[in-house]
Amino acid sequence: MSEYDPVDITPPELRPEALAHHVPSWAEAARTPSDVQDWAQRQKRALVPFELDGRGWPVHPWGRTGRIGRNLGKWGENQAADPIVVAGSGPQRQVLLITRDDIYEEAIPGGMVEPGETAPAALVRELLEETSVDLYGHHPTILGRDIVDDWRNSDHAWVASTSALYQLPATVTATADDDAAEVHWWPFGSLAQLDGAITAAGRTLYAAHRPLLQRALDHLAE
Repeated sequence: MSEYDPVDITPPELRPEALAHHVPSWAEAARTPSDVQDWAQRQKRALVPFELDGRGWPVHPWGRTGRIGRNLGKWGENQAADPIVVAGSGPQRQVLLITRDDIYEEAIPGGMVEPGETAPAALVRELLEETSVDLYGHHPTILGRDIVDDWRNSDHAWVASTSALYQLPATVTATADDDAAEVHWWPFGSLAQLDGAITAAGRTLYAAHRPLLQRALDHLAE
């Protein structure tokens, strides 16, 4: 059996020596999971249950990822909110996606839930910040609360998202802002149709969001 040889994905600003001098506003100060004091509360609040190993470190619910360290704000589960905004119906149906400014792929306009914030509030805030679309007062359908196969996940820090479907009668004006380089409405009759349109435009669909988009399509087909 080959020895497990994971890659440390911790960026310079989150390494212990850097955290000793400065903690980024979006990150906790804990240098390792051993410095976290509220694991019982975090486990209770988790969208997806997780365990602690013999050291008291959180274990990714899916098991080994091939990556260690932390490239997210917190050790353990980092909660996100992903609003899937769909306009129209049938052959005319479209979905609102942003071009992420970090990896330049087409993605759902979501983001991290802030401390003390609820997932429903985060859904509305992230959508407004990234696309200027204000859906405050709309009541979305919660599609799921799941682990997202995010590129920043590691054995001890990962993303779990609340995904929700917003249905509009027609498209609305959207403007890219915050973490979005661009924002566009795309055809959304099927995932294959969406893939084809994005590929034809010389772009790529963010792989981690494919299951969430398919779940939205499945719900719309019911």
